[in-house]
Amino acid sequence: MIAIETKLKGCFVLEPQIFYDNRGYFFESFNLNIFKSLTGVDINFVQDNESRSSRGVLRGLHYQKGEYAQAKLVRVIEGAVLDVAVDLRRNSKTFGEYFSVELTEENKKQLFIPRGFAHGFLVLSKEAKFSYKCDNFYNKESEGGIIYNDVSLNIDWLMNDSELIISEKDKKLPNLNTVKI
Repeated sequence: MIAIETKLKGCFVLEPQIFYDNRGYFFESFNLNIFKSLTGVDINFVQDNESRSSRGVLRGLHYQKGEYAQAKLVRVIEGAVLDVAVDLRRNSKTFGEYFSVELTEENKKQLFIPRGFAHGFLVLSKEAKFSYKCDNFYNKESEGGIIYNDVSLNIDWLMNDSELIISEKDKKLPNLNTVKI
């Protein structure tokens, strides 16, 4: 496995070593010792989540705040998504900046998103099965979000607004400049 730190400090793209043969493939999707040695991050994942969504579904941009802040390790099991992380750490040089990467069942890349970030993804394939590990438990009272089309972020979602399927809740999320993190 290799780990590539993005322009957002502490946010890494992980590329596994995949072993193919006539039976199919094998790869190690997570190994704490290797993860720690490559990233310097000591983590204890406590919750795994999975979703299935169809083309055009945009989930995000979400985060947990305070004592329930979460780091996430995300990947695609089936299909393809555009995955986006936004730095919400006020003291960071990259506050308000985003990083995006295509995660697919073919490339098997993963994105590690540290605490203090918002996260969202858009399904690019007909359907996608998305999986993520969290280092803290979800708490409804601690959830927050930023509207996907915030002009200060200027995220290129690779699709027109008319193609997007967004929950009513996510359509009402505030802009970054009005959020108390």
